[in-house]
Amino acid sequence: MAFTVAGCGGGDDDAAAAGPVPVTVKLPSLKGQRLLVTAVWTGAEQENFARVLAEFEKRTGATVSYVPSGDDMSGFVGSKVAGGQPPDVALVGQVGVLREFAQKGWAKPLGPEAKTQLAKNFSRGWQDLGSYQGTPYGVYFKVSNKSLIWYNTAAFDYAGAKEPKTWKDLLAQAQLISDSGTDAVSVGGADGWTLTDWFENVYLSQSGPEKYDLLAQHKIKWTDPSVTRALTTLAQLWGGKGLLAGGRDGALRTEFPASVTKVYGNAAEPDAGMVFEADFVAGNIADAGADLGTQAKVFPFPAVDGGKPPVVTGGDVAVALRKGEGAQALLTFLASPEAAQIWAGAGGFLSPNKALDVKSYPNPQLRDIAKAVIAAGDDFRFDMSDQAPAAFGGKPAQGEWKALQDFLKDPSDVAGTQRQLEADAAKAYQN
Repeated sequence: MAFTVAGCGGGDDDAAAAGPVPVTVKLPSLKGQRLLVTAVWTGAEQENFARVLAEFEKRTGATVSYVPSGDDMSGFVGSKVAGGQPPDVALVGQVGVLREFAQKGWAKPLGPEAKTQLAKNFSRGWQDLGSYQGTPYGVYFKVSNKSLIWYNTAAFDYAGAKEPKTWKDLLAQAQLISDSGTDAVSVGGADGWTLTDWFENVYLSQSGPEKYDLLAQHKIKWTDPSVTRALTTLAQLWGGKGLLAGGRDGALRTEFPASVTKVYGNAAEPDAGMVFEADFVAGNIADAGADLGTQAKVFPFPAVDGGKPPVVTGGDVAVALRKGEGAQALLTFLASPEAAQIWAGAGGFLSPNKALDVKSYPNPQLRDIAKAVIAAGDDFRFDMSDQAPAAFGGKPAQGEWKALQDFLKDPSDVAGTQRQLEADAAKAYQN
């Protein structure tokens, strides 16, 4: 699916999201009950989620309070549990944390009404992600499409480059841009998580979802030939002369926001032609002062070696941390299309809820990004590093982040990188 973005935040003349919120699910009267909800969201995200919670209050009579958790959701919830006052509902950004909460008995299984909405509105893949040992615990409410490459139209036009469909095409277009005098790709290598996303997209397309699952669970080793193949493929880009903005050393010094600025800070004469990351790049583009839809466009991560174009996702899953009608009612509501519609209309939001009318999104470009998530069915895969123990997949200067930064520094050392990845993974997974 090819698409361009003409603004991923706010509405426009084409928006159909301003209509009334539908009522598809019956909620109980909760008058007099108080609920506490936590998530990482602050700023505009917190404001938009507050609109969702306000509709829930209106429908049930409950009073809902929200408190941001900070980045360490596990630590925040753990301290509240220890104090005997856990939130009623938490929206968790890592699969591993959801499983931790379920294993410790902090998370409560979904009730029958929430399970009904989950089964009706979500693909099996999303249902499984929110489960632990076969029991459904969570509802994925807000997700991201992490399989997007954003480009500067002036750089593409000057070089005569076109949107690629395959990895081979991507390398060819990158070379065209480099030959025209502009570095091809900006990589935020100072933030190791961006490098894990590069690897995951190549690996998913090249080796397929079943192999991806095995590696994510460490049921195959990081010394497996499939990892060799993916790293060798990445080295074609990361090791290419003149293809990375500032070279490999420059990429390792570039944090994610700056990687976007290199492409769009001076849109007419950019430092790089492309940058890879999720739909949230749209906000960074706006911060850089570029115009989405004219100066900035986007295409799906290309297919690798004859595989399907990958769809790698991230997301926040709602789980109940207290027993009771109120927490279960909120999960039921968050699993409904009406809850998703409220935030979808405001922009900066994607839902895996297949019952959500795509016209709820504020422009046709964002609808296409959302459609790609839905159209992937069960072939999408959740961010692999977010599924791993944090010691391997989520810590600066260690584990996968550090190994891939070392690989970016020297893309010729495929075997050494694999040995380091496997040593770190075996320690973190304890298998």
